[in-house]
Amino acid sequence: MQGILIIGVVLLLSSLSSKVLYRYGIPTLIAFLALGIISGPEVLGLVHFDNLSFARQISDFALIFIMFSGGFGTSWKAAKRIAFMSGILATVGVVVTALIVGFTTHLLLGFGLMESLLLGSIISSTDAAAVFSILRSKKLNLKGNLASTLEVESGSNDPMANMLTVVVLGAIMARPQNMFVLFGTQLLIGAACGLAFGRLAVWVINKIKLDVDGLYFIVCMGLVLVSFALTGILGGNGFLSVYIAGIIMGNSRITHRISLIRFFDGITWLMQIMLFFTLGLLSSPSGMRTIWPQGLAVALIIMFVARPVAIFLLTSLFKMPFKEKLLVSWVGFRGAAAVVFAIYPLAAGIPGARTIFNIVFFVILLSVLVQGSLLIPIAKKLKLAGPEPTALKTFSDYAGEFHTELLELDITEASGINGKAIMDVPMPDDVLIVTVKRGDTLITPRGSTVLMTGDTLLLAADSKARLVEIDNMAKSHGRIHKL
Repeated sequence: MQGILIIGVVLLLSSLSSKVLYRYGIPTLIAFLALGIISGPEVLGLVHFDNLSFARQISDFALIFIMFSGGFGTSWKAAKRIAFMSGILATVGVVVTALIVGFTTHLLLGFGLMESLLLGSIISSTDAAAVFSILRSKKLNLKGNLASTLEVESGSNDPMANMLTVVVLGAIMARPQNMFVLFGTQLLIGAACGLAFGRLAVWVINKIKLDVDGLYFIVCMGLVLVSFALTGILGGNGFLSVYIAGIIMGNSRITHRISLIRFFDGITWLMQIMLFFTLGLLSSPSGMRTIWPQGLAVALIIMFVARPVAIFLLTSLFKMPFKEKLLVSWVGFRGAAAVVFAIYPLAAGIPGARTIFNIVFFVILLSVLVQGSLLIPIAKKLKLAGPEPTALKTFSDYAGEFHTELLELDITEASGINGKAIMDVPMPDDVLIVTVKRGDTLITPRGSTVLMTGDTLLLAADSKARLVEIDNMAKSHGRIHKL
């Protein structure tokens, strides 16, 4: 019972603390870390957790859903214009960052070369969740394509960091492997499986027509786990697979799409709480006293050398203004993925793993506190932040866009959609069915809701809605009235 009580208190405190932290623009993951440290053996001693193998399983499980949710909430329409540049940053940029951190750490701090490269690989990817939580708290947005660039980069760079970590860790443990073959296999199989499972999942969710709406969430979770596991069995990167599958599912017409986005948004928060709380439990506050000089050095290398060099080098291939390069260089927070990958060497029991873990912990903490607290002042100084209409729209927000045009569609006996389920109605993507009026009853529209003669649909669209398509639909499917 004590364990259940602790879990309940942690969830409550983690959730409620966001209210206070939001007000001051501090990422809520700090609260998750703090709760883990306080609950750990060196402070209150409420939780004693040292099962490293289980910790890795928990971390992988959490990252699966964080990665999927990132893809599922991505609006491809908004992301495709910067997808190529963000893809370069998420792949080549991660490699450049890892190499700079690895070789610099080796030369300046005297760490072994492979251990230094392992450290660089673990903390080579970024996490935008902290960035956008700060922007939301201040009701600000990054101008131009900056928000889109950062979200796509951070959402897709974890698989590359994962592959680097696995390759370097395998080399340290003397596991024979061809690096280039492994990379190619992981990327190609991961991408192919992601495409296949994404399309399969859309078909399955739309065709099964479950009687209990809540089961759609369970089916979706099951498909995500199967996608990850089978991709790994086939030799691909499971994290890449679930991210791509998420993008396909999130940008397809599926039953309960908006409900699923909200559900996985909550799941993502739960997984982040679990991840950072676990990191706090595994951390050693007393060990921080011995490694803080090295941790500070690594953090400074990432903030002022590795990240800026990677960004300026790679964005020179694109037309990005100098001020935007500066801000993207600064917004390179370390987060959830680094937590997961830092547990790998601990679970493998390699020499120096505890030191690497403590340094990663220190770097994450310093990165979020320093870069997070200075993000808004720097963005304002560069004149790249402002209260624009799109200020709070990270990709997971696009599903809930406000619509300004309301229209009524009457279903007649001759309507082409008479007798069809809503999921089978050829409705334009930027049009939302708000409600179905049947006689004196208002019905909440669901994908499985069957439309009948005499029904009136209330449609919503923004000012840019494809009115021509709606008119064409009305001519063949019913009568339409503009409100």
